[in-house]
Parts: sequence; C-alpha cells; structure tokens
Amino acid sequence: MTVALPTPDQLRAVADQCGLALTDEDVASFRGLMQGSVDAYNAVGAMADEVPIVKYPRTPGYRPSPEENTRNAWYRKSTVKGAASGKLKGKVVALKDNIMLAGVPMMNGSATLEGYVPDFDATIVTRMLDAGAEIAGKVHCENFCISGGSHTNATGPVHNPHKMGYSAGGSSSGSAVVVALGEVDMAIGGDQGGSIRMPSSFSGTYGMKPTWGLVPYTGIMPIEIFVDHTGPMTANVADNALLLEVIAGDDGYDPRIKSPEVQNYTKALGAGIKGMKIAIVKEGFEQAGAEADVNRSVMEAAKRLASLGATVEQVSIPLHMVAPAVWTPIGAEGIAQTMMFGDGYGLSRADLYSTSLMDFHRGWRGQADSLSETTKLFLMLGVYINNNFGPRYYGKSVNISRRITAAYDKVLANYDLLLMPTTPMKATPLPAPGASREEVCQRAFEMITNTAPFDITHHPAMSIPCGMVDGLPVGLMLVGRHFDEMTIYRAAHAFEQAGDWKKM
Repeated sequence: MTVALPTPDQLRAVADQCGLALTDEDVASFRGLMQGSVDAYNAVGAMADEVPIVKYPRTPGYRPSPEENTRNAWYRKSTVKGAASGKLKGKVVALKDNIMLAGVPMMNGSATLEGYVPDFDATIVTRMLDAGAEIAGKVHCENFCISGGSHTNATGPVHNPHKMGYSAGGSSSGSAVVVALGEVDMAIGGDQGGSIRMPSSFSGTYGMKPTWGLVPYTGIMPIEIFVDHTGPMTANVADNALLLEVIAGDDGYDPRIKSPEVQNYTKALGAGIKGMKIAIVKEGFEQAGAEADVNRSVMEAAKRLASLGATVEQVSIPLHMVAPAVWTPIGAEGIAQTMMFGDGYGLSRADLYSTSLMDFHRGWRGQADSLSETTKLFLMLGVYINNNFGPRYYGKSVNISRRITAAYDKVLANYDLLLMPTTPMKATPLPAPGASREEVCQRAFEMITNTAPFDITHHPAMSIPCGMVDGLPVGLMLVGRHFDEMTIYRAAHAFEQAGDWKKM
C-alpha cells in the first residue's frame, strides 16, 4: 500500500478533526510541508518487515464438524509437530485462538477477524515446538476475549465439559474444555481479568496466570499491555509447571518482560508445605453473587492444606473489594484505544508488531454491528470516557493499583500465599438464544471480582480444582509474591496429591 499526499479536502477534514481553522493558503502550505514526510512513509513501506522465520511445517487444517466438536471448543485442528526431543516431547498442546500460529486461520472469537491468517508464530509457540511439543490446533475463546463466560464467540457458545448447557468460563473457554476432556495434555490461555483462572474454575483444570512480565506476549493479540498475561492450563500440576518452564523468559521483543529469573518450576513438585503460611483473604468470600457451597468447598480445601502442615489463618485486605473498580478504566480504555482503535496494538511500546494483523483488524470498523454485546459495551464506554475526560482515569487507576499491590504485599511479607475462591460461584447456565443484552453481559462479567485484582497488581495466581458441587467444579485460587510461582506450585502439588479433587 502507498501513502498519498492528502488532497486539499482531506486536509481540511483532518484540520476540522484537530480543531484547526485553515485558509486556502494554509492548506497549500501544509500540503507542501507534508511531502517529505509522506515520502518517508513510503520509504518505510518499501522496506522488508521484521517477521520471524517459521521453523516447523504445517497446513491450515480444518474446522471440525459438530460431531467431532460437541462442546464447540475447537476452532481449527491442524497438527504441527515440533523437535524430535525436548522437555515437551510426547505432549499435545492446544492454543487459545488469540495466539498466532503461522499459516493457520485465527479469529479471536470475532466474525470481523475471520479469514485472517498469521504470518509468524508467537514466541511461546516456537518455544513449545522447539521443546518437542505437538500443537493440535486452535481452540475457541470469547469475542476478542471480552467475557468471563463462554457465550460470546461468533460461532456460538462453548459448553462446560461436565454439564452441557452450562458455561465453561472465559475467555479461554476452549482451552479449559479440551484439557478437561482429555483431548490434549496442555493448553495455553490468556488472562487480562481472569481469563485463565475463571475457565479453570468453571471447568476443573489447573490454570496459572504467571507474574506479569514472566512470559512473553509476543505474537498474541493484546487487549491492554498493562494487564496482558499468558500462561498454562493443564489437567495436573506437574504439566503446568513443566509448560511454564518452557515458555517463560525474555524473548528480546516484549517490553512487558521485567528481567525475571526463570526457575525450574518442576523442582517445586513433591517439596511439601510443612511450615508454609497461608492467608485466607476474608473479602474473597464476600463478593457479590458468592455461593455458600463454593465458599464451603474452598474452606474445606484450606483445612486440607492445614492438615498437610501449613499454618492457615484468616486475614482482611479491604482494598481487595475495590480492586475490580480500579481494573475497569484500564480494561475499558485498553479495549477501546489499544485493541480496537489501535488496530490490536496501539502505540508507544517497543514490541514486535504484527502489521498483517493490524491491517486485517482495521476491517472491524465496517462490521461493528457484528461485534458481541460485551465488545460493543466496552468499546462505547472507552470512547465515551476518552471523548469527555481523556485518559486521566486510566492513569489514576494505574497509580492506585500500586496502593492495592502494596496492600497484598504487606500480607505476603508475613505469609507465603493468599487463598480465596477463584470465582465466587460455580459455572452458570449459558444464556438462552435471544437472551437480553443485560443477561448476556451479566453472565460475562459477574465472576471476575476475585481474579481481576491480580491482573492490575501483577501477582502470580493459580486456580486449582478443589471439589464438585451439583456436578460442577469449584476452584480455589492461590496467590503468591511476584515471580514466586515456585511456592504456588509447591502448595498446589501437595494439595493435588492429597486426594482426588472430584471426590472432595
């Protein structure tokens, strides 16, 4: 594509948009001054882009039939075989469909992106393949990942692996389902408000949101840089720790990375929890919509941890109750300004930009009516706030998040882990066809209150299945100090080995 010098009418329209009054003489002058800059844009356009080499052969794959995809968890099946040996040899992995797998279509849950084919692999994809993994394909997620339910994907809802007609959680809905059903060993999810942990809670899998800045987000469609996380979802703790070992660490592209020390997380397995101190966060059991049977299951799980040698005590962190409100401006304005009007990336960071995705994603503007109700809601809210107040609330929320981080850190100075329900409720019924916009949005966001706080404070947090109620899983969340995933894995593995969570 070529950048043309704006016509006089185009320049007048741009001037109006900028609040400028130009005379005809001004227009002619500015057009002349712009010519050199337009030439520079075209020089950049003629240069080769920075596109990583695709190392492993693959095909576009196929969309599985309903008979092969009873929960609507899969988007594309395409087998990509990795190296002949490595830590993940023999492991089969599914990718959330916001993750770029070169040559295989990606829609990120939205009809506006359907037809897009990435031209390079996400960093974590290359790392898994280099470690011997086999990629099985792409699994459905929520429409642009903007839902904690599993009902906003443009192809239809994703059903809970334990009970048809119920939510699998979101936005990494397909990732949780294919792991829970045993169709893959491992999956990758993404988490901006709880989207690894919420589907893990609803579907009964182990889901780790690592510390922000531990795992590179390169080659994954962002929502907002301040809350973008990606991590493993598995059927057991050992696989979760193993996968994190493979995908963690700086890749030289992602500006989110904070020079972390990548550890051998599998060494935490079997270490036990004798002497560990765990804080039950009182406010985590007091969220709107909290179900008594979920709270009871999580409290019983806390007792089990105590029986394994940990000291378990209740604490109060009042700021936990306001943290979801602080998350809201960051999420809403990130969705509107970065993911939508920023064509998936926005500006002002030294990232590896997927220009092919940016070009294709611009097309949403001509198809906006096909966006999900949740995407429309946050898109319009973000634009309204920006039009009337600018980014001040985003900035203030980031500032306040430091105070909330400090409140958790104060407790974590005396305790090894925080404990609470992952979601206040177990899986809810999927909205029926034709459900009201109000119900669709309620079912999308009602479960994020315990998970979203740790996306803005960046603490590592893991959902662990801890029982069944009415045939549906209950999730326990453990939260650790920054870059201390090892301690979470120690406790999670000890709990897992103490008995079958489905029988607790």
